[in-house]
Amino acid sequence: MADFPPQQVKRRVDDSAADMGTLVDLGLAKEQPKPQYAGLFVEPDIPAFEEPE
Repeated sequence: MADFPPQQVKRRVDDSAADMGTLVDLGLAKEQPKPQYAGLFVEPDIPAFEEPE
């Protein structure tokens, strides 16, 4: 099999936004809702730890 000669890398520039914040600023996407974690986890009633002497 013959070796292929190295090829020049072809780069193209597109007009896409890099992140969701930019899409929202441009009006191309709606802002995503922020998750609410309050009240999601239940803390058990565990008595305070007492160190033995």
